Amino acid sequence: MTRVLRILRHLFETRLATRRRFTSTVLDHVEAAVARAEQGHQGELRLVVETDLDVWSIAAGKTPRQRALEVFAGLHVWDTEQNNGVLIYVLFADRAVEIVADRGFNGLVTATEWAEVSRAMQLEFRQGRWEHGALAGVEAAARLLSRHFPGSGRDGNELPDRPTLL
Repeated sequence: MTRVLRILRHLFETRLATRRRFTSTVLDHVEAAVARAEQGHQGELRLVVETDLDVWSIAAGKTPRQRALEVFAGLHVWDTEQNNGVLIYVLFADRAVEIVADRGFNGLVTATEWAEVSRAMQLEFRQGRWEHGALAGVEAAARLLSRHFPGSGRDGNELPDRPTLL
């Protein structure tokens, strides 16, 4: 029964609703926050917001975590010079936030610390504060990146700062 309910949630969550939550103004603000945050560390942040999954993925039991890993690979977040890319993935239909960090974070940041980033976002999202939630995630992740990959004055930006809507 839970799979049927999940399918229904995904069928009724619309891209239009996602675009209403993440207007171009909100995307501009988040993009600017990512750019500012990346001035204080050597890491790379990507925020991706996906509305829903297709019925076949749900029927196959694909989890938000599995989808986040696919997006991480598909957007080449793993392909940074210092292996310090971080994907913040939001799947609205499941009300899920997943953080995927590259291997440069192995042994540095605990699963509990990444879960705190997710919780900060989910708390804001539950209140309907989409921009605040995205900004809370960027800021919390940036604190972890600053601790483990400090520095500034990078030569270039390896990943786009603008959030991606899927």
